[in-house]
Amino acid sequence: MISSIYAAAARRRREWYAARPQSRKRLRHPVISIGNIAVGGRGKTPFTAAVARILLETGEIPAVLSRGYRRTGGDGAVVVRDRAGMRADLARSGDEPLMLARELPGAIVMSGADRYVSGRVAELHLGATVHVLDDGFQHLQLDRDVDIVLVNADDLAAKTLPGGRLREPPDVLIAADAIVAVDDSVRINAPHAAVFGARRSVAPVRFEAGGAPCSLDGPVMAIAGIADPAGFFSALTSAGSTLVATRAFADHHAYSARDIAQVMTAARAAGAAAVVTTAKDLVRLRPFRPFAMPIGWAPLTMEPEPPDEFRRWLAAAVAATRDSIIG
Repeated sequence: MISSIYAAAARRRREWYAARPQSRKRLRHPVISIGNIAVGGRGKTPFTAAVARILLETGEIPAVLSRGYRRTGGDGAVVVRDRAGMRADLARSGDEPLMLARELPGAIVMSGADRYVSGRVAELHLGATVHVLDDGFQHLQLDRDVDIVLVNADDLAAKTLPGGRLREPPDVLIAADAIVAVDDSVRINAPHAAVFGARRSVAPVRFEAGGAPCSLDGPVMAIAGIADPAGFFSALTSAGSTLVATRAFADHHAYSARDIAQVMTAARAAGAAAVVTTAKDLVRLRPFRPFAMPIGWAPLTMEPEPPDEFRRWLAAAVAATRDSIIG
C-alpha cells in the first residue's frame, strides 16, 4: 500500500514538471542525462564515463555534472577537473566525481547539488560544449535534451520504495529517449525509445606498492563499498583473479584507519598477496597511504552495445538538439 502511494507521488511529480516546462532551468548547450529507476547498482557512473569518452572522441568538450553524494567540504559548484587537470580533493568532490575526474582526462567534471549552477560554470568559464548529467533521470529541475535510462530485468517487475528498490515505477520509462538493458535477460518493447544493451566488465587489475606501480601475481583479498559488491567480486573471479577473502562495505562507505588495519590483517590471515578494490573505493582509500601491503584496483566499465549504432544515435541526438537551439 505504501509503495503504491510512493509510486503515485513519483508519477505526479514527473507529470507536474512535464506540464510546466518553464519550471525547469535551461543550460545553453545540450544536456544528456544518464539515470535509472532503481536505487543503485545499475552502472550509471561507468556508463556516464563511457558516454563522456565517446563525446571526447568526436571533438566535444563534455562537462560531467555530478551531485557529489556525501562530500564533506565545499559549497556550491566545485570544479573537480578542468581540461588542464585535477582541481579538488575527495572532501570537496565526493567519491564518484573524483573517480570520473581521474578517468576522463580532457573532460570537465563538476560536483554540486545544483546541476544548473555547475553547468553554467562549465559553459561560461571552462569551455564546455555539452553536458552529461550523472544520475539525472529524477533531477527534473534541470531541462535535458536526451534521457538515457539503464534497467535490468528486476526493475520491470519490482516495487517502488519503501517496499521495493525502485525510485519510480516502470511506466515512467515512457519519458526515456533511450533504454539500456544492463543484462541479457531484459526484454524491452519500447517503440517510443531507442533500445541498446550494455557490456559490463572489469578492466585488468593495476597494482601499486608504496605509491609506485608494481606487477603482482597471486591470491588477493577483494573489498568493495559500492551498490553491488557481490557483482564486483564475481567479475574479478571471471576475469581470472583468485579471491581468498572478500569484504563488502556500504555504498560510499567512509573508510577509517581502523577499517584499513582490519582489512590488512584479514588479508594476511587469508594468505593474500594484495588487496584489490574498485576505482570508486580507491579514491576513498588513498588518504591512508602508504598501505601495509600492495593494493590493486580494477575499474568497472559499462560500454554501450552495439557500439557503432549507439555512437550514431548519440551524435544524431546531439546534432538535433543543437539545431533546435539555434533555430
